[in-house]
Amino acid sequence: MTHSRAQRLLGWGLSWGPYSLFVAIALGLSWHPQMLVFDGGAGAAKICVWLVWLAFLLYSIRASHQENFFKTVRALNQTWWGRQIGIDLYISVALSLAVVYLHAGSWIVFGLWLIPILLFANLAILLYLAIHFDSLLALLS
Repeated sequence: MTHSRAQRLLGWGLSWGPYSLFVAIALGLSWHPQMLVFDGGAGAAKICVWLVWLAFLLYSIRASHQENFFKTVRALNQTWWGRQIGIDLYISVALSLAVVYLHAGSWIVFGLWLIPILLFANLAILLYLAIHFDSLLALLS
């Protein structure tokens, strides 16, 4: 194994390893019988949320193999639009965290989702939406 390949594998493990652990814990602690039931009027929407999460996850993994995340963010932050995109992302993260708190009604649950959402942004938010789709829908009804 070449040195650069070993560095890439180590970097992959350091970035996607924690995310994989987070997903396993989130699914394990939040598992409920309706999580993967897609019938009813909102079944198609629930399928879409799971598919968007999966597609975005696969795209993110592919992107991490193609470009260095930190170099790309550094380059983006040199432009006005790059900074605007970053601000926009974290405004949506803050709004999503508010939804997590309103849905869970618990500072403890909010705190458990806070760090993964701040670190992984939409990859964590989409997972939360998929896991809690039915109860979020009921909350909005």
